[in-house]
Amino acid sequence: MPRTPQHQNDDDSEEYDGPSKSQRKRDMHALQAIGEELVALSPQRLAKVPLPERLHDAVLEYARVGKHEAKRRQLQYIGKLMRDVDPAPIREALDAFAGVSRAEIARQHKLERFRERLLEDEAVLGEIASAYPAVDLQHLRNLRRNALKEREAAKPPRSYREIFRILRDLEYANDADQPEPGDEDAEGDEA
Repeated sequence: MPRTPQHQNDDDSEEYDGPSKSQRKRDMHALQAIGEELVALSPQRLAKVPLPERLHDAVLEYARVGKHEAKRRQLQYIGKLMRDVDPAPIREALDAFAGVSRAEIARQHKLERFRERLLEDEAVLGEIASAYPAVDLQHLRNLRRNALKEREAAKPPRSYREIFRILRDLEYANDADQPEPGDEDAEGDEA
């Protein structure tokens, strides 16, 4: 009696069922890895990451969980919640914190050029004041003077670095004050 195959291998009748089990598992591990990065953030940075409330609460809960096994289960839960979220904006925010996004690198280069121009010419303080109204000009003027003295004396560049930190903080605060794209329409409708 001839054997007939249980499953006929017809290329025309086969349909794509989606990613393989291995690919789904790799994707889940990638989401869990993003979750691990989220739990390592400070609460201030975590607040800047676009997360749904449920996921945000789960990340905060991780800090309260005490034992190793409970932490592992909480990470798995965070990974599970991540399946329902678009990871791209989260990844972008994490990359920005790490300084690896192109936009973040460009921003840092801009601030470095601003700092160098300030050291070359004190008149740049006017530009800084117009770009960042919240700036403490007297403090920045003192840091500029100290940075120049440090450079001349070949001392560690503490003030030089502090100028960059101040400019970076002002830039981030300025960004936080700006409306998100699309928010202008909502404000215009209210008038």
